[in-house]
Formats: sequence, structure tokens, C-alpha cells
Amino acid sequence: MSLAILFSLAVLFGIWGMYEYLGYRSKKNEWKKKAEDWYEVKTQRKSFIVVWGDRFDQKPYAQEIGKKLKKANIPLTPSEFFAGMLVGTMGLGFFLHSVVAIPAPYNFIAGGAAIYVIQKAVFFARRHKYLERLNDQLSEVCRLLANSLRAGLTLTQGIAIVAKELNAPAGEEFKRMSRELALGVSFDRALLEMEKRIPTRDFRIFAATLLIQRRAGGNLSEVLQEMAETMEERRLVSQEIKTMTAEQRYVSYLVPIMPVALVLMMNMINKGFIDPLFTPMGLVLLGLFLIGTLLSYILVKKVTNIKV
Repeated sequence: MSLAILFSLAVLFGIWGMYEYLGYRSKKNEWKKKAEDWYEVKTQRKSFIVVWGDRFDQKPYAQEIGKKLKKANIPLTPSEFFAGMLVGTMGLGFFLHSVVAIPAPYNFIAGGAAIYVIQKAVFFARRHKYLERLNDQLSEVCRLLANSLRAGLTLTQGIAIVAKELNAPAGEEFKRMSRELALGVSFDRALLEMEKRIPTRDFRIFAATLLIQRRAGGNLSEVLQEMAETMEERRLVSQEIKTMTAEQRYVSYLVPIMPVALVLMMNMINKGFIDPLFTPMGLVLLGLFLIGTLLSYILVKKVTNIKV
């Protein structure tokens, strides 16, 4: 029993270490890319694993996964993401073999299926994280544009400053808009195209304000400054609500985890404890448990999801 526990802990720590390593690699690559852009240095990495990963990232399927990762605000390349899934499948397969006593190769099949379901759940739960991060940066965008206009710059020059000063995702979106303006695209068209890529309420208000003020005239810097203050106050209220509902949100995560963890612990102590779950009546009870757990999670999330 102690050997199985130590093996399971080793696998879990191995998965955690791999996740931290992938995150470190992603940040390192990002800083390296920024340094190459600043100093105009082009380096070629020689690791065959990295070369294979770069080739895989160019595939159409990998590019689709890359878009999902970007929307989910997961700072990994498709190759790194699939490598993490492979490591997770192997680790979960060993865990199922040592704790639940599922023989090979069924333990790896079950581990792969579980990782696939987790991947879909993560993409579904974080499908709007990219837009949420961009909304959080809108107040800073308005403040930078307002200061640029007060300094005597044009709106196009202000957008170039926003593209240079802000980090992703707002920096990338305004950099794309700045390039379109430099190529001769009209301001209204570039802004409307950007609005299609960012279909949020806050950005629609921001875009409508710019378009109306450009056509009707007025003190655009003051309007942008007031909009920045309003968005900042809304973000503070939203953060306060998240803090007050943090306990309920974590309860929604613990409710499905605790019964599974207790059943696995009992199975480690008493081998064959979960065998009745694979009988017809046990499968019915297991289905009812899964439905009840899912409903409790959805209800708690609905209660704590307070719009500002």
C-alpha cells in the first residue's frame, strides 16, 4: 500500500513539474521573442524536439488548437499543449493502475479519455478568458488615448502608442489595427473589423464612442478619460464581488472532487471496494451521482456569477 501511495505521489509531482516546466518555457520563449524584436536578432534553435514542435505548430489542426488556446488564455503552443496531454495521460494511466488496479492497456485508454474530457471542459470553461482580459485592459487603453490626444497627437498616433505600450491581448489587437491604418485602411473600417473580432459590450461602447466623436466632434480626450474611470470602477466592483463569492466558487470545485478522492482512498485501503460500482445497480447510482454533481456545480456557478 505504501509503495502505491509513493508511486502515485511521484506521478502527481512529475505531472506538476512538467506543467511548471512548460509554463517556464512559454515565458522564456515570449521574452526571447521580445528581445529579438527589440535588437533585431534572429536566432535558430537547434533542438530536434523544438524543430518537430515548430513543424507541428504549422499544421492546420494545430493552428485550430492554437486559436482555442488563445481564446482560453492558455500561454502554450499547440505542441507544448499536446505534450502536456501525453504526459498527463501516462501519469493518469499509472495512477489508475496503482490505485484503482485497472490493468494495462485499459488504464492508459481510460487516462486518455479522461484527459480528453478535461481538455474539452477547460476549453469550454475558459472560452471567454481572452475577451475578459481584453476588457480589463480597456480602461488603460482609454487612458492612454486620452493622454495622447491631450499631448496634441492624432487618434491614429495614439493607437500606435497603445499598440506599443500595452501587453497582449490588447497590444496585439491594436498593433494589428495600427498596421491596417498604416496600409491605408480607413479608420472606421479598421475599427469595425476590430469590433467583429472582439464582440463584447464594453468594446462596442468604446468603438461607438470613437466613431460618434469623430463624426460629430467634441472633446474626445475628456470622454475617454471619463470612460476609463467608469471602467476602472466597474472592474473594482467586479473584483470585490469575486472576492466575496470566492468561498462558494471553491465549494463548487470541491463538491465533485471530495467523493471521488474518498472512494479512491477507501479502495486503496480495502481492495475491491469500488467493484460494486461496475454492477448494473452500481452504474445507475454512479450516473445519478454524476448528474447530481454536475447540477450542483452549475447551480453554484449560476448563483455566484453576478454581472456588474
